[in-house]
Amino acid sequence: MIDPFIDFRTEPAHYRHWHLSVEGAIATLTLDVDEQGGLRPDYELKLNSYDLAVDIELADAVQRLRFEYPQVRTVVLTSARERVFCAGANIRMLASSSHAHKVNFCKFTNETRNAIEDAGSQSGQHYLCAINGTAAGGGYELALACEHILMVDDASTAVSLPELPLLAVLPGTGGLTRLVDKRKVRRDHADFFCTTEEGIRGKRALSWRLIDELAPPSKFNAAVQARAAALADQSDRPATATGVPLPRLERSLGEQRVRYTHVEAEFRRELGAVFITLHGPDHIPLTTIAGMQSQGAAWWPLALARELDDLLLHLRFNEPELGTLVFKSSGDLDRVLAYDNFLSAQAEHWLAREIILYWKRVLQRVELSARSLFALVEPGSCFAGTLLELVLGADRSFMLDGQFEGDNRPPPALMLSGLNFGPLPMVHGLTRLASRYPEAPEQAAALQAQCGVELDASAAEQARLVTFIPDDIDWEDEVRIALEERASFSPDALTGMEANLRFGGPETAQSKIFARLSAWQNWIFQRPNAVGADGALQLYGTGRRSTFDKQRV
Repeated sequence: MIDPFIDFRTEPAHYRHWHLSVEGAIATLTLDVDEQGGLRPDYELKLNSYDLAVDIELADAVQRLRFEYPQVRTVVLTSARERVFCAGANIRMLASSSHAHKVNFCKFTNETRNAIEDAGSQSGQHYLCAINGTAAGGGYELALACEHILMVDDASTAVSLPELPLLAVLPGTGGLTRLVDKRKVRRDHADFFCTTEEGIRGKRALSWRLIDELAPPSKFNAAVQARAAALADQSDRPATATGVPLPRLERSLGEQRVRYTHVEAEFRRELGAVFITLHGPDHIPLTTIAGMQSQGAAWWPLALARELDDLLLHLRFNEPELGTLVFKSSGDLDRVLAYDNFLSAQAEHWLAREIILYWKRVLQRVELSARSLFALVEPGSCFAGTLLELVLGADRSFMLDGQFEGDNRPPPALMLSGLNFGPLPMVHGLTRLASRYPEAPEQAAALQAQCGVELDASAAEQARLVTFIPDDIDWEDEVRIALEERASFSPDALTGMEANLRFGGPETAQSKIFARLSAWQNWIFQRPNAVGADGALQLYGTGRRSTFDKQRV
């Protein structure tokens, strides 16, 4: 089965699987999956199981709740079905999808659940999972992403992670890591739980820390409302602020190019590369909250983040052979810096906070994509502050030392802002600046004195902000050779190398999910015990037992 073209742009009016309702400080997201609403017609989404189409809507809803509903302090996730919360990822979909789609599906669902956790810990928008029926596999993993899990105690509802015994794969959305790192479930309890098909119910689920609260059916709805209200009381989100609508992104999609308002991508298929140019703002921002809110989704930092985010997802799913992202920029350094300084100064305002947090998630999505990351700093570039993060996070960066012959523009420069020193961390908690000083991350703090100062190629190299600073004579050859060399390597080996090198230093639950799970699941999805003709994923539901290769590898 050929993977379909996937468009990540949606809105509540077009949802087929989720219902969003808002009442004061509490929003409810109700899962009611349309069985015929999958990405492909060869499977049905039974028992509230999901595919990427379902999760695209969830990701959109999570994003809209943060920007369009600043008054919402608690989000309740529940099901419209009796006795079924969610059966997890659709098994027929997994069995018939390409390897690349399965892995990217797992990665996207992980990122969506990370956004749910980020909303609670950083934005004061707390998620409560109201499990009103059995939650299996990815359904329970969705619950694990929430801050509080309340389950109905009806003698039949259970939570389970049955992927290993049923399908010979792993829970694909961080379930293993969240059990032991987030919920602090004992290792022996977690081992039993993850190898038990039928799952665990009631008081044992509560005593083993698999859930937070039980309520009998007669008191379940009241318990949900009480807990939602209690979580709302912990939030600092404004009660009367006006939200920012997120209209459908406009883009022009061609065979060799994608264009948005502020982002342009040119495909160099012979190099397996995408040249992504980020266009800076055309004016200094209005330095008032009212000015920011009046422009809404068109305000440059928010508009740029949305466009880059959509492009990254488009490339990940629809252009898998374009393995190198080459970031460029065009614009005025001082204008970019002015936006950064305004966001820093207003970081306590709910909208400024959400924009900064969104940029954090977009930059993390860049690094979690299985792509080589290059950055080119040329005359006319505007890599300042937030945009500089793309240079700092690149696997390799080139900055021109001087000018191009015949080009009267001044030599390129970089510029630091306050946002480079904490608000935009990588998934393992370090800033990209700190990651450039692996032997002493604290040395990055000394660069704060350079905020707002134009750093030429020599100064940028001395500060360890870039990799190479070729001059005009060597520029074209050095960049060309680097890209041609990259295109000649094994994409599999590059993905493994990059994932190992990018995240040196400490670990977090989030970095473990991507590093451990992504690597292991990627391997397991190719093993015959899971996907072979007699593998568990292929034979599920046929009544036949799998024939496993018993060798431990």
